[in-house]
Amino acid sequence: MKRIFLSLALVPAFLLAQKKEVSAAFKAAESGDIATANTQLSAAENAIGGKTYLLEPSVLEQYYFAKGVSLLKSGKTIEGATYLAKIGDLGKSAIYTGKNGKEKVYYVGKAAADASGISGLKEERFNPTTGDKLAAVVNPLLQSANNAAIDAYNAKNYSVAGDKFREAYNLLKAGGQNNMQILYNAGLSYTYAKNNAKAIETYGELIDMGYTGVETTYTAREKATGNEVTLDKATWDALKKSADYSDFKTETSKNIEQDLYDMYAALLIEDEKYDQAITFIADKGLKKFPNSLRLAELQSHAYYKAGRTSEFVESLRDYVKKNPNDALSWYNLGVLQSKDPALKSEAENAFRKALELDPKMDNAYQNLSYLLMGDDEATMAEYQTLRKAGKMDQANKLLEGRRERFKTAIPVLEKWHAANPANLDAVTLLKGMYQSLQNDVKAKEMKAKEDALKAKAN
Repeated sequence: MKRIFLSLALVPAFLLAQKKEVSAAFKAAESGDIATANTQLSAAENAIGGKTYLLEPSVLEQYYFAKGVSLLKSGKTIEGATYLAKIGDLGKSAIYTGKNGKEKVYYVGKAAADASGISGLKEERFNPTTGDKLAAVVNPLLQSANNAAIDAYNAKNYSVAGDKFREAYNLLKAGGQNNMQILYNAGLSYTYAKNNAKAIETYGELIDMGYTGVETTYTAREKATGNEVTLDKATWDALKKSADYSDFKTETSKNIEQDLYDMYAALLIEDEKYDQAITFIADKGLKKFPNSLRLAELQSHAYYKAGRTSEFVESLRDYVKKNPNDALSWYNLGVLQSKDPALKSEAENAFRKALELDPKMDNAYQNLSYLLMGDDEATMAEYQTLRKAGKMDQANKLLEGRRERFKTAIPVLEKWHAANPANLDAVTLLKGMYQSLQNDVKAKEMKAKEDALKAKAN
């Protein structure tokens, strides 16, 4: 059988065919011949196989234009706007070029270049040339998408609003404007729509772009009409010299970056992406906002949900240092520490701190009482073993230690009972302890209260 060899000379011809198909698709989309554009795009995509980094930027720009316009004309406006927005990225991102073996490669942005693992790439810049053509396609759709987004949002149809705000953002981006406020509107809409996946994606983009929400609005009043108008800064500065305008004002919006981090982390946890939330909070959130109580709280919650107990304990310790007035966190810390005999004193302190902050916290009283009592079931089992073995001195010493522990626990139980007289568990525990200590008067008092509570419950 003859062996077949593929000549390297075929490679340039192969790429040239891709360029011709993309060029044909671009011209067809430009002229409105969407059927031909789709045919040529399909042929090009089959050949490219997703390896768009093999297309030089000018060809990639034509591909994005043809693909975006074809999708828009087919009614797939969100997808189409997404492709057109990529043209803006071509103009703003560095293009990293080089060779991977015999292939010339073009990676858009440093992240893509780093992910390629190819060394020695050269950084270049590219200026898109389809600006006027994009404007002709985008402008008629942009106002419609933005108006539809606002109408849907006002009607509380948040799912539609999110998609339309996203569409408007991508259309603007295709024209070279990165209006992150509109993207933030999309994220809020998705949040209200309970579409966590899209909200997480949107907030993640905003965080990566460094969105803060801080914007300065420049206004002035037209003397002829009395109307207040909004201006760009350059025009606003220039009009200060004009006698036709007055009342020049600026207004700066609130910085919402920390709120954005909080929402993103909370949504990851709600969507059960615990490990992703933990990584984000540790690597980005708390590094940027080290004093954030909300992020510290979310970190503890994520550790708990992920079953990472030791890290949960450490995060709670850090959290109560920052927020020492959170009774529930002190209680949770006590519960976890009480599982380790070596941390008994720390657990006791945590429970007492929780009760200091919330004197009616039944669970804290109960857990502190059991902590001070020790494992009474194990103690009595050991006592019986020693007694049967005739080791009465050791058995009696064990009982004496038990009585001392009960004496320590009783004041806590009494406070529990005083804070919540209707709690049957507190009364029953008190009755048993007083019986063990042979305090018949208090034991009978608690027995009567126990009977009364049980009767009331029935």
